[in-house]
Amino acid sequence: MASKHLLEIKDLVTTFRSDGKEFNAIEGVNMHVDRGEIVGIVGESGSGKSVTMLSSLQLIASPGRVAGGEVYLEGVSDNLLSYDSDGEEMRQIRGGRISMIFQEPMTSLNPVLTVGYQIQENILLHKNVSPEEAKKRTIEAMKMVNIPDAETRYDYYPQQFSGGMRQRIMIAMAMAPGPDILIADEATTALDVTTQAQLLEMIRDIAKKTNTAVIMVTHNLGLVARYAERIYVMYGGHIMETSDCKQIFHNTKHPYTRALLRAIPRLDDPKDRVLIPIDGLPPVPSQRPVYCPFYARCEYRCDACKDNTDYSLRLVDDNHWSSCILTQEQLDRKAEELLHKDYGASPVRRQSDKYCLKVTNVRKYFPVYKGMLRKKVGEVKAIEDIAFDLRQGETLGVVGESGCGKTTLARCIMRMYEPDEGEIVFGGRDIAHLKDKDLKPVRPKISMIFQDPFSSLDPRQNAGSIVGESLKIHKLVGSQTEYEQKVDELFRKVGMDPAMKDRVAHEFSGGQRQRIGIARALSSNPDLIICDEPISALDVSIQAQIINLLEDIQAEMGISYIFIAHDLAVVKHISDRILVMYLGRVMEIATCDELYENPLHPYTQALLSAIPVADPVVEEQREAVPIQGEVPSILKRPSGCPFHNRCPKATDRCKQEVPQLHTVQGEHQVACHLF
Repeated sequence: MASKHLLEIKDLVTTFRSDGKEFNAIEGVNMHVDRGEIVGIVGESGSGKSVTMLSSLQLIASPGRVAGGEVYLEGVSDNLLSYDSDGEEMRQIRGGRISMIFQEPMTSLNPVLTVGYQIQENILLHKNVSPEEAKKRTIEAMKMVNIPDAETRYDYYPQQFSGGMRQRIMIAMAMAPGPDILIADEATTALDVTTQAQLLEMIRDIAKKTNTAVIMVTHNLGLVARYAERIYVMYGGHIMETSDCKQIFHNTKHPYTRALLRAIPRLDDPKDRVLIPIDGLPPVPSQRPVYCPFYARCEYRCDACKDNTDYSLRLVDDNHWSSCILTQEQLDRKAEELLHKDYGASPVRRQSDKYCLKVTNVRKYFPVYKGMLRKKVGEVKAIEDIAFDLRQGETLGVVGESGCGKTTLARCIMRMYEPDEGEIVFGGRDIAHLKDKDLKPVRPKISMIFQDPFSSLDPRQNAGSIVGESLKIHKLVGSQTEYEQKVDELFRKVGMDPAMKDRVAHEFSGGQRQRIGIARALSSNPDLIICDEPISALDVSIQAQIINLLEDIQAEMGISYIFIAHDLAVVKHISDRILVMYLGRVMEIATCDELYENPLHPYTQALLSAIPVADPVVEEQREAVPIQGEVPSILKRPSGCPFHNRCPKATDRCKQEVPQLHTVQGEHQVACHLF
């Protein structure tokens, strides 16, 4: 059967074995992609997005298998699933006609082979050309993805490139054989917002120029609003809703899609908007009900939903399909009821006039050694002249691209590093150069919540002892009974059942692990918590739960936060003031609303422009502020303003003179010669 579409997936079923039984991870999935089209597949982790794509390419490893369905590709008359998964036909289709870019570029590239060799190998595998012609095409592919000096960098190894550049290499490798379809599986999730925007603009341009279809697998609704033309919303191994982009965002039919949209903070949100998380967790395939998989978490559910076992897609509007059995009238009536439902207001936070922290001209350099005799050949200027203050009960957001010094700054405040210069006044005392024994009383008063909730928890310790460890270290409890009571209280504070305290880390979900991390940070009764990217590894619905939890704890306990993150929409939602960093220097500090409504520094403007808003209509009207090139290495920091070589407004003065941070009005400070 020849396909009407470039790629057509029909009634796909993939199963996995567990405890001797088989469970459907995805069942009855239907989707198609046409030439030159950009299609988004969205949903929470575990909804079956990646499994669908891997199944269509016969890349499911044991104990999984594709148990049913058909996949057709334009110009191939056979069902792709009828081919041997290791056979010649399937190998020619994978990489030759359908290419895939994976989430983590470092694990996808071979560290002992040059990038040029790896791209060239892909061309020789799928195209009948000479090695000389393949090398020429490789350099063209590297130029196409904007890798500067491609001829020289052809002989570089992956570790000689930054994360964003490595992802460009992956795109060049995927595009070099001239595929018909490019699958980007969370391809930009681990990258900076500016790098993400550059790469996705580039993928869109290449797709339109070469008429390649792109399938974007992501849980970021902002990205699909900006780049996708059609969207499939997946949950529990099923497609819940599909239509063109504007219909999905402005005429949402399925309660799950509505719930996703309510859970995400948006750049254009009012500051006090309450994020409404989706209660509960997605179903495990082995426990998925025979009726709608979203039933247990759905606010629109009724008895009829449980009686209905056929929840395949139905046409509800012009080219708009939904699997929900409720009529438009029933959905509207329920939506009207939910408008009046009390989800609680944003907690009222008490800010004091007293200062919790004052940082003045803090500098941290790391020496660089070379050779057998470990001769010092230079310095990495990680952070320079950092100055800001933080009031009690206030949240300061810290944003900037990777490598700008955010985590180094956090570690200096925690006194994991001793700064080379400057003052860090905490609790009325300068702690910047205190000796270890003098730091002992300060240690419990500053806590940290880490980015990856899994690697920051000891896999051999149970959750109760992880949370209670600092109670014993800092002698904050007098007896075992008091210790047990305190641990139970901390579990309840972060919304977890104390009965779970005997479990170990791998027995929890990502969101629960992060709650344990928060309970651990609270256990020493701190005055300041540094949140280092605490939600970037979590799903959108769980992100909302963690943000709300942090806000509630702050309102109740009056703790100050330093909130480090890439996603400016999240930072705007949770912060009172924002500090923008670039290459170890402060570029701008302002209150939240002031920074978003009136960004002064060209770098801040570019950062804000790079963040997509989860609304295709708003996206069409926004003015793009392009940002060129990559963040330079800190070892080769530009003279003058560190941003001048990427700044569209740079003057000769910017190239020679470092701009100092100065107040423009009120609390708005900027380091730019233009002001």
